[in-house]
Amino acid sequence: MSADDFLDRVFANLPRPAGRFEYKAWRHGGRPTQEGVGILPATGVDVSRMADAVLDLDHYRGNIDYVEEARIVADPRFSPPQTTRFYQRVKIPVLGSLHHELLMEDKGERDGWRVLSWYHLGPENDRLDAGKGARTEYNIGAWLIKPDAVAYALSSCPRKGDVGRLKFAALTRGADAGAAKVLQGNIEGMLAWSRRR
Repeated sequence: MSADDFLDRVFANLPRPAGRFEYKAWRHGGRPTQEGVGILPATGVDVSRMADAVLDLDHYRGNIDYVEEARIVADPRFSPPQTTRFYQRVKIPVLGSLHHELLMEDKGERDGWRVLSWYHLGPENDRLDAGKGARTEYNIGAWLIKPDAVAYALSSCPRKGDVGRLKFAALTRGADAGAAKVLQGNIEGMLAWSRRR
């Protein structure tokens, strides 16, 4: 698995900056959740500093909202910071915790954007303890960074067997309904953290 096909879809759907936060979502592959990308114009973004914050995976807790646990997982298959395996557990208000193992990749530059993307590590995710939180069925995303804008893209879904029917609906259809607000909050949070580092 890789994020390359997802990134192609993100760039094909990336809204034009319009002086305010813009969001676009689309369906892909019959999945229960939409894929989406939000873009926030911002002045004076230090691209390297922002990328360093995104790659500071051991320190998301306490700096990024809803992150309960985040840590780099040593794995000889990967070479940080270019490719980094990491574990993350997030707590969604009212709905509980989700967790996953992911691979973060520094993809360099594309179309004038610095690109950092991640994707779900299936076998590693399968071994996670469902008692600590619902595992994700898939989780793939990207940060796109320029001096005058930051974009965040995401496609994510919980494993249906780890949650009840009502919670699954809330974490899929409900997540689609609230995705624009969540993506904007993630961008604002990461940007603020990068500026106070």
